[in-house]
Parts: sequence; structure tokens; C-alpha cells
Amino acid sequence: MSKTARRKADKQALAKQAKRFAASALVVLLLLPLLTMSASAAPIFTVDFGADEGDGGQFGLLDALFLVAILALAPSILIMVTSFLRIIIILSFLRNAMGTQQSPPTQVLIGLALFLTLFIMRPCITQIREQAYDPYRAGDITQKEAFELAKVPLKEFMLRQIYTEDLNLFLSIANDGVGMELAETPTNEDLMALDLTIIVPAFATSELKRAFTAGFILCLPFLIIDMVVSSALMSMGMVMLPPATISLPFKIMLFVLVDGWGLLFSSIVAGFR
Repeated sequence: MSKTARRKADKQALAKQAKRFAASALVVLLLLPLLTMSASAAPIFTVDFGADEGDGGQFGLLDALFLVAILALAPSILIMVTSFLRIIIILSFLRNAMGTQQSPPTQVLIGLALFLTLFIMRPCITQIREQAYDPYRAGDITQKEAFELAKVPLKEFMLRQIYTEDLNLFLSIANDGVGMELAETPTNEDLMALDLTIIVPAFATSELKRAFTAGFILCLPFLIIDMVVSSALMSMGMVMLPPATISLPFKIMLFVLVDGWGLLFSSIVAGFR
């Protein structure tokens, strides 16, 4: 009986394998006409990464890599050439001075900084659109000419915020500008002739100076409140009670009563105009 049962099991296994083979063969037969179709049809979309030196309009591999790098660095570039840097640092100093930990959240501060940046940079963006983007879209100028025209409003905006000593610093450490320094009253032509590799770091340095100066001014009133509360707690013998816990409501009350957000935003905008 055991041999008979084993033979039956073997027959069943062979039958299963035969069914699987038959199903596979049927699928292959059905797909064979599709696989053997003529490959001479024109592709719907092709990308050519070959760089043809004879064709000036060829989009080569190096161009694609350069475009990807520019897109990856675009947020950092926009932060460094706009008012976003100063605004976000000032807002961070304000939150730390008030001692509210994560309130407002970081996402809220970044959103405020972005919209304030758009508000401040609106004249510059309008000039870039009218002078560079619209003519380039209409086909009146080339891509290189549009880039050169777009740099002019950005340079004018950044140069209005830069300290002369910062420009002289980066002119002195530049390889092609050793010993060069701007005059105390440089002309507009001399400033606009400077390259962006010198203007952008000088602008960032000046923005950091102004942001830290504003942060110091913001910290002073809250520091006075902390000192008053700490002295009051020490005089009453409440040494174990954290002064920050008591001073936090007074800081918030002072900031709300003096319309702190309105004063802060108006001061930031006025600082750029």
C-alpha cells in the first residue's frame, strides 16, 4: 500500500508540473507576437546625452549635470542673495530671548521669513521679470543676455546693504584683487563692475552683522525682565524656583502690549528700504 500511495503522489506531482509547464508555454505563445513586433517605430520621447561639438544647440551630459547642480543649490542661492538671511536670524533671536522654547514653531518662523522676503524683494523681482524674463520668453534676447540683465537688480539690492569694509575685505582676499580697495565714496559704475563672487559673500557678511546687532537690541529688554524677576525671587528667598518660569508670562505680556510683532516687522522692512 505504501508503494501504491507513493506512485499516486508521484503521478500527482508530475501532473502539477505538466500543468505549470503548459500554462507557461501558453503565456509565452500569447506574448510572442508582441515581443517580435517591428522595432522600427519612432520612439515617443528620447533623451540624447551625447555632446556634439559641432552642434551648438546640443544638450550634452555636462549641461545636464550643471542644470541638476543649479537646481539643487537654488534654495541656498536664493537665501544668500535675498533678505531671508537677516529676517530668519532676527526671528530666531527673538524666540530665544523670550524663552518660549519651540513657540512659534520653526515652520512658522520660516513661513514668516519667506513672505516678508517676498514683500521686501517685490520691486527687485518685478525688475527682473520686466527686464530679463519677459524679453527672454518673447525671444528678443538670448539666455546669456537674460542672465546678465537679471543680475543688475540683484546687484543693486545687495550693494545697498553692504558695508564698504566688507567689500574691501573680500576684494583683498580675492586672487585677482589683491591690494584692491574701494574708495570711501565709490561710484555706481565701480560697484556694478564687481563680480557676484565678491558681492554675495560681502552681502552675507553685512547681513550677519546687522542681524546680530538687531538680536542684541532685542535681547536687552527681556534680559532686564529676567534680572528683575531673579532679584525679586532672591530677595524673597525663593532660590529653588526657576526665574525663567516666572519671567516668561511677563515677557509675553510686555511683547503683546507694545505690539511687538508690528514693531518688529515694520523695523525689518524699514531697514531694507
